[in-house]
Amino acid sequence: LVEQKFFFFDIDNTLTEHGAPATASVIHFFENLRTIGFTTCLVSNNKAPRILPFAKEVNSYYVCDAKKPRKRGYLAGIEKMGIKKKETLMVGDQIFTDIWGARRLGIYSILVQPINKKEEIQIVFKRKLEAIVLFFYHMRK
Repeated sequence: LVEQKFFFFDIDNTLTEHGAPATASVIHFFENLRTIGFTTCLVSNNKAPRILPFAKEVNSYYVCDAKKPRKRGYLAGIEKMGIKKKETLMVGDQIFTDIWGARRLGIYSILVQPINKKEEIQIVFKRKLEAIVLFFYHMRK
């Protein structure tokens, strides 16, 4: 196992509530990551007006309109940062976008609990499918 040096993060419901700016604790978290030698990139399906202010607040690389789970957004982050997939870790709250997209490229991933249960209707439907996947995943353990 190669040591990860680079983090990709989803934003909404992973780092903060949907549409919210970076909190003081998120900004501090990113500062701490940089202090201990990690480089970060926000990989989001959102458009630039959402991503750019957040990326500036946390001082991070970013990829807008990533179209996760397609590979293109992850590859754009890898190219922008000049890194290797095997040194990268994706952190996100959705199996069918964040995690699946990373796994398709061989990027390690961590699924986190969503910050807020209140979500857009299309995400609510995906959460029902995620619950089924997670049920069978936990059954295997």
